[in-house]
Amino acid sequence: QVQLVESGGGLVQPGGSLRLSCAASGFTFRSFTMSWYRQAPGKERELVATISISESTIYADSVKGRFTISRNNAKNTVYLQMNSLKPEDTAVYYCHTPRLGSWGQGTQVTVSA
Repeated sequence: QVQLVESGGGLVQPGGSLRLSCAASGFTFRSFTMSWYRQAPGKERELVATISISESTIYADSVKGRFTISRNNAKNTVYLQMNSLKPEDTAVYYCHTPRLGSWGQGTQVTVSA
């Protein structure tokens, strides 16, 4: 069955960096657009970034210029490189396949001094 497993979250100081990974299985990864979402406490889940099968990308305005989404089809993995992190980036980050409607379990990112 479809599985998405996120990793790489943690506690980081403002201005720091983290790289999230999402390992996918159970489907032909290279044929699917992949997305990262996040959900902060008390807020709705929001789209962070999307990467298509042709590797075109879309970003939320709040992360443009700071976050980079990429994919490695040989490893069935999508990444989210997060730089210049801010306290408002604190959230649970989720991997998502829009066409399949599948979600990972999420990984916590906390940005705090």
